[in-house]
Amino acid sequence: MFKNVIMYRIAPGWSLSADGVEARLQDNHFVECGSSQEKSVGWIEPRGEANGPLLEAVAGQWILKLMTETRALPASVVNRKAQERVAQIEASTGRKPGKKETRDLKDDIRLELLPMAFTKLASTRVWIDREAQLLVTDAGSQARADELITLLVQGLPGLALSLIDTQTSPSAAMADWLVSQEAPQGFSVDRECELKAADESKAVVRYARHRLDTDEVKQHIEGGKMPTRLALTWNDRVSFVLTEGLQLKKLAFLDVVFEGASQGKDDGFDADVAIATGELQKALPALLEALGGERSLAA
Repeated sequence: MFKNVIMYRIAPGWSLSADGVEARLQDNHFVECGSSQEKSVGWIEPRGEANGPLLEAVAGQWILKLMTETRALPASVVNRKAQERVAQIEASTGRKPGKKETRDLKDDIRLELLPMAFTKLASTRVWIDREAQLLVTDAGSQARADELITLLVQGLPGLALSLIDTQTSPSAAMADWLVSQEAPQGFSVDRECELKAADESKAVVRYARHRLDTDEVKQHIEGGKMPTRLALTWNDRVSFVLTEGLQLKKLAFLDVVFEGASQGKDDGFDADVAIATGELQKALPALLEALGGERSLAA
């Protein structure tokens, strides 16, 4: 259900109902790229059933899904074709096209080639917990999350979102856990870490499938390299890699989570949502507490 997590706090006062959100999402329903269109973005059915709702509510939790389609047209192809056109013009007229004419040529070539370009689809899920005033997206990058959040704020009246910030930065907290060799309550440190120097060298040390409770790791940190990624497990139930930007990567729910779980509808969608949101409703607050709690916007 989720492989990544980027967390946002919903500002108080937003009161749009599920039906209201559904209606607004329909205004930006996903439509495939046209032949001359480079990118298309819109909402699709989270359950994957054609003509189904764009907002699925499971045990009070809302799930949305954004689809992005892009046409892959490598710049190298456009540049090569443009060079060929420039050479043809130079050979036939004896003059070399200027910068503006070359740019126009590239634009024309791009339009000519777009209908033949392959398309790539990428989807991003959104989970809204109205009671906790929390919005979570599984975007794999901040840029993709920014695009999604912009669409939501523009499309849903009264919605205001802010990235969750903590009293202690993830990097400082991770450094403390590694140096003290003591994870926060309820968590364990796993065998993956990245350390990066803050000076101009930008030196990076990565550990994979490697013990981190060693003097070598402590020496790197004491020498100025700060953690940018650290693998953690919460209560033997949820594992992930925490980043310096308070993003969760490689999110995985461990086997114990699924013991005794029963599927809801035939596709298992309801069970997946219930399990993922149920675990994250406990794991995310525990992580924020381990980072000193949230930093208020007024601070």
